[in-house]
Amino acid sequence: MRNYWIVAILSVQIVCAIFFVLNILWSILGFAPISWQISEFIELGAAVGLMLGVVSGAMMLRWSMRRYRDVQNRLRVASGAFLDLIEDRFTDWGLTPAERDVAMFVLKGFSTAEIAGFRGKSEGTVKAQTNAIYRKAGVTGRGQLMSLFVEDLLGEPLAPQAMAEAAAD
Repeated sequence: MRNYWIVAILSVQIVCAIFFVLNILWSILGFAPISWQISEFIELGAAVGLMLGVVSGAMMLRWSMRRYRDVQNRLRVASGAFLDLIEDRFTDWGLTPAERDVAMFVLKGFSTAEIAGFRGKSEGTVKAQTNAIYRKAGVTGRGQLMSLFVEDLLGEPLAPQAMAEAAAD
């Protein structure tokens, strides 16, 4: 319904703008297809139409800004909820503080070499920590680790085996 109002208002504004441009051209060319009284009434109507367009445009801009703030707030809440979910999972798995750091870097998509550089550790240490994380989480790699969190966000299992297990229950 809102789209129809936008189209209607834009159509009125276009007609009004065309009228004003034609009126100026007629004045320059000395051509008067209608009497000046009728022309004044049409100009008044066109001016009112343009003002309505400005007011409705301001209202729609205000609505858009409000919607944008609402979406930003929801995104902040979802982001916080995701971090809480991650922390809960890490606690359930019994990850050490070092493993928590490594797991966060893994979830963010950093390579083993990058994680080792960030933490000032060897790649072998990071590999051992990632293997411990995977073992505690019950997964075999980065993709499966990430899918655990994606499944929690979506509320349904992504893997066919997990889907089959859920169907059997």
